[in-house]
Amino acid sequence: MKSVLILETTDSETSPLAGDLRRIGVHVIGVVTCENLAQDAVLLAPDAVVAMDPQPSERLFAAVARLESARPVPVAVFTDDVRIELIERAFSSGIHAWVIRGYKPDRLRSVLQLAQVRFRRESEHRKCLAELTGRLEERKLVDRAKGLLMSHQGMDEEHAFRALRDAAMQGKQRLGQVAQRLIEAARCAEAVNRSGQLRMLSQRLVKLHALASMNTGSASAEALTRESMSRLERNLSVLSELVSMATFGEYLDAALEAWSGLKSFLRASPCGQAQNASMLQIDAAAERLLEAAERLTDALEAAGPMKNMQMVNLAGRQRMLAQRVAKMALLRQIAPQGVAADPAQMQATVDAFEQAMAALRRSPLTSADGRAMLRTAQDAWKNLLQSSQLAASPQGRLQIAQSSEALLEIFDSMTEGYEHNLKVLVG
Repeated sequence: MKSVLILETTDSETSPLAGDLRRIGVHVIGVVTCENLAQDAVLLAPDAVVAMDPQPSERLFAAVARLESARPVPVAVFTDDVRIELIERAFSSGIHAWVIRGYKPDRLRSVLQLAQVRFRRESEHRKCLAELTGRLEERKLVDRAKGLLMSHQGMDEEHAFRALRDAAMQGKQRLGQVAQRLIEAARCAEAVNRSGQLRMLSQRLVKLHALASMNTGSASAEALTRESMSRLERNLSVLSELVSMATFGEYLDAALEAWSGLKSFLRASPCGQAQNASMLQIDAAAERLLEAAERLTDALEAAGPMKNMQMVNLAGRQRMLAQRVAKMALLRQIAPQGVAADPAQMQATVDAFEQAMAALRRSPLTSADGRAMLRTAQDAWKNLLQSSQLAASPQGRLQIAQSSEALLEIFDSMTEGYEHNLKVLVG
């Protein structure tokens, strides 16, 4: 024991502590009040704190508790108070030697040694407890990560654990770190996927209204409209729980506001009853939702823990682009002067879809099943482009509906595949 701080309380102004400590060779580096104990202990770094307090109050225990949180050190207190309940209060606050009516100069060294030994034992116990707690938390993380792999990738428990272990070895990380990373990435990937669905649904709803207004599969369009509205609201609800509102709240609020506007137009013009003017209003509102959803999705991807998260966004965006092409082809017949009928916009959408198709084919993260899906998608895409030139005819509109829904189903499945791909999630 080389140095101590003396804790001065209201009743210890005439304490002989300072002189007695110096006489036994202990360096007194200062006398502090209860209010400044934690701050001064951090600055002066004593080996121990000693107090003489005949009638301790809550002020003493609160000061020691703050010290325990800021910079734990051995604490010894000499007191005249014989109340039994104070003994428990003393040790729970962080006092290691509580000496009742036993102050003597020749006992100082042994009391300080006692406080030091107890402090060291408590520190060792805390360290062991922290290690055990850490291992337990790590095991929980690993179990959660295994559960994700088992439920989404069809692995058994042994295979899932082996996949996590191999990823940890390749990344030279602890198993718990990889598990934590996978869980966080899975959460982010789900958010990107769900946000991306908002983009698609904004365009699909206009497409379905256009089909119904042109008497093409009206009953089916009405059912799909109800399903799309329900799906959109469900995704917004889940996103409000998945994402950090402090970080992404502004983006999500914009999407909610845009959806509220679109929903009001949809309810004002039910399927099959929309006129040209109302269709243009619905489309304009859908474009506002699309823009808000794009900003939210891009922000979520950029903030994601994995660089490969872009694959979830890229595949998910194909759903929107296919619906957008179908929507534009139909609106060109309903409102040829509308913005959606602009040939330049149609061409830009087609180019974006085909560029993404090429990127998905090139990606090493695309599985054999994924490549087979892309081949099927290419056929459906060809059908959509051909039928978009025949939107004036009932058969052409029916083919637009069928091929766009086929593409939606394919890219829903592909996006979900990327969302749960181990290589995407853990890099």
